Amino acid sequence: MAYQVGDACVNCGSCDPECPVGAISEKDSRRWIDEALCQSCGVCASVCPVEAIAEA
Repeated sequence: MAYQVGDACVNCGSCDPECPVGAISEKDSRRWIDEALCQSCGVCASVCPVEAIAEA
């Protein structure tokens, strides 16, 4: 199951370089995860300083 970015996102960008498949980008002043690319590894969630990323 893919991960999603919640409303708590502060758009810090710490998750972007950690995604091994490049599924994270900026959209509407926060980060967004492309569910078609997400491999559900959870690395993005583990580095998020505000815990804004969780499994969908």
